Amino acid sequence: MQRYIVPPEAFRGRTVVVEGDDAFHLSRVMRMRPGDRIVVCDGCGREATAVLTKVAPDRAEAEAEDFRPSAGEPAWTVVIAQSLPKGDKMELIIQKGTEIGAAAFVPFRSERVIVRYDGKQEAKRLERWRRIAKEAAEQAHRGRLPEVSGVASWRELLASFPEYDDVYFCYERQGGEPSAGLRTLVRETMSRIPDRPLKLLVVVGPEGGFTEREAAEAEAAGARPVGLGSRILRTETAALAVLACLMYESGEMGGDG
Repeated sequence: MQRYIVPPEAFRGRTVVVEGDDAFHLSRVMRMRPGDRIVVCDGCGREATAVLTKVAPDRAEAEAEDFRPSAGEPAWTVVIAQSLPKGDKMELIIQKGTEIGAAAFVPFRSERVIVRYDGKQEAKRLERWRRIAKEAAEQAHRGRLPEVSGVASWRELLASFPEYDDVYFCYERQGGEPSAGLRTLVRETMSRIPDRPLKLLVVVGPEGGFTEREAAEAEAAGARPVGLGSRILRTETAALAVLACLMYESGEMGGDG
């Protein structure tokens, strides 16, 4: 059954209004008619099966048959903070990260970021990123629409660390004691906070990695450096690998979490 994520205000009692690109899609692409059924989700964890009553390219209406909690949301809240990568890699991270279960994405600027966007370009790119997240959430039957924030500065990112139960900073130390493994750190977090779902931030650097100064500042702000095994992962691979591991540890993929 076709699925659409609409704003919470689109639910008006049992009537659900579908507008814009979604209305065009269901009317012109899917060629739906009154009487057809769709699934509508408010992006905040509630959904319903609804029967279409009016269909037009710019607006459709449906009557909800039932309301229920969405079943497609993981227990843990995992936010991906991704330093801006080159090309369209951020699109891949948002698309696949949404499918796996990320709760939100925080693009940020760090010292070794290569790309530079002006304000107009950033606004257009943010709009595209959010559209990609919406499409991926619908495809994956997510119950919540992951937020994609505007590009943050390094200082803004550091200031957000206290909002999380733990911050995993993907960084291999240069010499000296190696960074702890992800499995070790996440199980330490689970043992420290055993009675509720975790809220975690995963911080991933750009192609050139983080500087030693940034690593020191992240640790001082409360982040925990984490190693990702003996292989070197591309920046877009690192974010998705960590996210998948956390979903497994939480029990989302049949683990013991």
